[in-house]
Amino acid sequence: MTNTDSDNSREWAAQAYALLKKRQEEQKKELEKQEEQKKELENQEEQKKELENQEEQKKESIDIPNKEKIAEQSKTIVEPELGEFDDNFTWSAMVLAAQGKKINQISIDEIDWLTKLRRGLEETRKGFVTELLEKLGDDPLTPESLDDLETLLIRADVGIDSTDKVISSLRTKLNEEVVGGEAGIKFLKKELKLIIDKPIKNSGSDLLVPQKGKLNVWLLVGVNGVGKTTTLGKLAYLSSKSNYKTLIAAADTFRAAAVEQLKVWGDRSNVDVISNQSKNADPAAVVFDAINSAKKRNVDLLLVDTAGRLQTKNNLMDELAKIKKIIDKKVPDALVESLLVLDASQGQNGLKQAKSFAKSADLSGAIITKLDGTSRGGVSLAVSEEVNLPIRFIGAGEGIKDLRPFNSYEFVEAMLADK
Repeated sequence: MTNTDSDNSREWAAQAYALLKKRQEEQKKELEKQEEQKKELENQEEQKKELENQEEQKKESIDIPNKEKIAEQSKTIVEPELGEFDDNFTWSAMVLAAQGKKINQISIDEIDWLTKLRRGLEETRKGFVTELLEKLGDDPLTPESLDDLETLLIRADVGIDSTDKVISSLRTKLNEEVVGGEAGIKFLKKELKLIIDKPIKNSGSDLLVPQKGKLNVWLLVGVNGVGKTTTLGKLAYLSSKSNYKTLIAAADTFRAAAVEQLKVWGDRSNVDVISNQSKNADPAAVVFDAINSAKKRNVDLLLVDTAGRLQTKNNLMDELAKIKKIIDKKVPDALVESLLVLDASQGQNGLKQAKSFAKSADLSGAIITKLDGTSRGGVSLAVSEEVNLPIRFIGAGEGIKDLRPFNSYEFVEAMLADK
C-alpha cells in the first residue's frame, strides 16, 4: 500500500468513525430518555402499591424486585461501545470497505468483532507475520526467504499439506517473475484464502444458516474442554437474534454441569432447553423429547449438545449414531449438520481430533473456538486442507456475541495484518 493509499484509507476511516460517534451519542440520549421514563413509571407504581398496602409494598420492594433484578442482570448483554480512533479501527473499517460496505453501512458491532478478531490472532501474527516482514523487508523473495516462510507457517500450525501447497505456488511464481515483499504478502493471502475456501465451496453453501420451513438439527460434537457447550449457547443467541425459532437439547447427560450450564446460556438467549435431570439419562431420549417439542413449536433450529467423552471412543460414536437414528426416524426430512468444535490453542492435537471425528462422526463442518490469545490460529488452514472440513463459525472472545459466521477474507486479513 502506498503512502497516498494509506492516507486515503485513514481519511475514509476517520469519516466512518465520526459518523459512528454521532450515531452512538444519539443512541445514548435516546436510552437516557427511555430510562427516565422507566424510572418515572416505576415511581408511580411504587407509590400506588404503598397506598394500597404498606406491608405488601415492603415485601415487594425488598424481596421480589431484588430477585427480578438478579434475573434481569443474568440476561443483560453488554453492547459494544465505540473505542478510540486507532489502527484497529482503521484496519477494521478497511476490511469492511474492501467487502463493499459504504461508510453509512458500517456498525459498531462489526468494528468491535473485527477488532477482537485481529487482537485474537495477534499471538499467531507475532510469531509469523512480524518475523516474516522483518526477514523480507522491501527486498524481493528468494529461495532462502521461502525456506524461512515454510518454517514460520509450520510453527503457526498451518499444517504440512497447506504449507507445501503455499510454498509450491510461491516457488512457481518466483520462477516466473521477481516478487517483492509486499507482493509476496498479497500472494500469500490469496493462497491461504484459496485453501480455506475450497471445502466451503465444495459444500455448496458459502454460509451455514437454518432453512425456513424445515426443522434444522445441528449436532455439536467434540472432546470435553474445547468450549462445546459454551459455543452452543452462543450459537443459540446468534440464531435467536437472527429471528430463527430456536430450541436447545441438553444431550450431554454424562457431564454433571453441562445441563445447568446450558440453562444459563438458554436464559441469556431467551431459548428454551429440553433436558432430563436423571443421572446418566439416555442422550437419545433427550433428543427424542426435544424433537417432539420442536415439531409442536414449529422450531427452525434445534441445537444438540452431545457428550464429549465416554469410557471409550466407540461408546462416544455409538451414542452419536443412536442420536442420528432417532433424528432420521422422527424427522426424516430434517436438515442435519454435524459440527465439530475445536479449540484453536490445541494446535496439532486439535487437527488429530478433527481427523479422528471425521472418520467416525460424518462431520459436515467445523467451529474454531478460543482464537483469542493463541499462537496456533493457523490450525484453521490445516483443518480445511487436511480434513476437508468447511469452517462455519469462529470464536474470538468470552462474550455471548463473540461467535460469528466464518469469513475467510476477514480471517486471512486478520492473520496477516501489518503491525
